[in-house]
Amino acid sequence: MGRGQSDREEVRRAVKDRRPTGPVWRKRINRVLSEPARCEGGRLLKDAIFVGGAGAEHAEKQWLRLDYANRHGLVAGATGTGKTVTLQILAEGFSAAGVPVVLADVKGDLAGLSRPGSAEAPLHAAFMKRAGRIGFGDYAYDRFPVLFWDVFGEQGHPVRTTVAEMGPLLLSRLMELSEAQEGVLNVAFRVADEQGLALLDLKDLQALLTFVGQERRALSLRYGNVSTASVGAIQRRLLVLETQGGAAMFGEPALALADLMTLDETGRGRISVLAADRLMRAPRLYATLLLWLLSELFEELPEVGDPEKPRLVFFFDEAHLLFDGAPRALIEKVEQVARLIRSKGVGVYFVTQNPDDVPEDVLGQLGNRVQHALRAFTARDRRALKMAAETYRENPAFDTAAAIREVGVGEAVTSFLERKGAPGMVQRTLIRPPSSRLGTITAAERAATIAASPLSGKYEAAVDRASAYEALTARAEAAAKEAAAAEAAAEDAGPETREYTAARRYSGSRVGRSTARPVRRDPIDTVGEALGHALVQELKGTTGRRLVRGLFGGLFRGR
Repeated sequence: MGRGQSDREEVRRAVKDRRPTGPVWRKRINRVLSEPARCEGGRLLKDAIFVGGAGAEHAEKQWLRLDYANRHGLVAGATGTGKTVTLQILAEGFSAAGVPVVLADVKGDLAGLSRPGSAEAPLHAAFMKRAGRIGFGDYAYDRFPVLFWDVFGEQGHPVRTTVAEMGPLLLSRLMELSEAQEGVLNVAFRVADEQGLALLDLKDLQALLTFVGQERRALSLRYGNVSTASVGAIQRRLLVLETQGGAAMFGEPALALADLMTLDETGRGRISVLAADRLMRAPRLYATLLLWLLSELFEELPEVGDPEKPRLVFFFDEAHLLFDGAPRALIEKVEQVARLIRSKGVGVYFVTQNPDDVPEDVLGQLGNRVQHALRAFTARDRRALKMAAETYRENPAFDTAAAIREVGVGEAVTSFLERKGAPGMVQRTLIRPPSSRLGTITAAERAATIAASPLSGKYEAAVDRASAYEALTARAEAAAKEAAAAEAAAEDAGPETREYTAARRYSGSRVGRSTARPVRRDPIDTVGEALGHALVQELKGTTGRRLVRGLFGGLFRGR
């Protein structure tokens, strides 16, 4: 047992036995209660994560307290300064403490969490030297329980959600719709709800939008203007989304959030690694997926107050993609989620190059900070550096702005929340080396990890159950048959019947095909009647037959 742990136990016994306490004891109690439990060598026990060493000789250990880890955080710094390694060691620490982690692997480097480091690795000597320098005496290589995920199903378990779950707001953000187009999309979702049409994948939404466009007059009277131009623009955006591979993200089985919050047999939190190297080619798709995950956690998880440790920690790498060009309404929602989700036991950590990539209102919610070097090459860079330095609690030992500019690779300016949630004094910290492999893994190693996963086989096979696409197709078929039967009956009927049906006087002379106008129908009252009327009219012509063939063609290809 280390000195810190023995001190804590002795203090607890003294308080329990109600021993007299003088100034020395009070000082000792305050010191012990204000520090996380720890033992020799910086080994994490259960209520703090060892991040690195600070001070002149890097002997002052820096800890991220688990009871304040749900107050969110920021990892920032220029390219090549060590952000990924910091993210890796934080994920290791949370996992070791029994906290599940969700993170995106943008460059493929974080897959190394699934494999232990090696004494044969090129940086082995440097890692051991750094561990000794910061007093990390128990440093050893280790692997961590990893679940691989991939929207495209190539490098991990498929990640799917349904169109209905994504909702019109995030879909509008994903497709960069205008305000008018977003309004039309909201109308489509309302119609689906009222008609009981399940929106699961993109073909459901495409079929629904076709109906909305055809019945724009009836729908405009109830919901406001629905223009064919807006419907057409949305359909084109959906085509672009399909081209980018976004169709793979929608469908069933949809991701169950509980599968992101599991522990392994030893009690360590599983680390869900989302393969994002291909996903990053469509930045909005990447940002929208992570934002959807965050919003689902916010909606589904119950309130837990201030837990001893988070229920889940969520790392949002390349966070600037979330806010670039985002409407104010979306940023306000992100701020609201960041402010309220901590009471549900979820910690959110934004990883980006510059702190000013994150809006000020959101930045104010991030209590634990690791700032790697910033390069002040331009006037904007210098302003950003100055603003970043001003957000820290000053340390009289050094100038914060100069430290942010000067720290080397693997070194950072850090500040973690202390007792009662007060910001800790800023420190120049040498980040500890990772225990897992630094860098990527082979395809065979990834395949072995996926095969051994407890979720193997659960999400791999897509399910195409009856939904809006099938419902609208069935209605179209019924309308087509009814229209064909009516035309056949008219052709087979004699002249007398045709003239009688047309309400014209029969003269007795032989008549060919009647040219009488059809009987005027009563006005259409309901959306259901509007759908039937529109489909009948559409299916009577060539365009309608193409529509049916298109719908059936997609159905057969999907199956």
